[in-house]
Amino acid sequence: MIDETSPTIPDKLFFRIGEVSQLVGVEPYVLRYWESEFPGLSPKKSNTGQRMFRRKDVELLLNIKQLLYEKKFTIEGARKALKEPVRTEATVRVRQEELFPPVDPLPEIRQQLADILKLLS
Repeated sequence: MIDETSPTIPDKLFFRIGEVSQLVGVEPYVLRYWESEFPGLSPKKSNTGQRMFRRKDVELLLNIKQLLYEKKFTIEGARKALKEPVRTEATVRVRQEELFPPVDPLPEIRQQLADILKLLS
């Protein structure tokens, strides 16, 4: 869901809230608010009580920002959008095949061949 214009996330295990704030482009208090609103966002706390975000947390925050700021979702709408599984073209195709199973052409071909055989004999 992260687009090409997103900042590149440095190859680190943990990020402090100041670093994440700069990467995502929002103030630290916004990150703390989102932490309370989105259950999937749960940074660990260090021994000194600082929030330590993992790479997956930063990616989730970039997705949240995109949903809220670019796509203009509400907090509730963004929460629902993040819960839904990502629908790929392959899953849509499988779903279509479940609803509209492909017709087996063999019985019709057999019938047509039998009709041709009757005509020839």
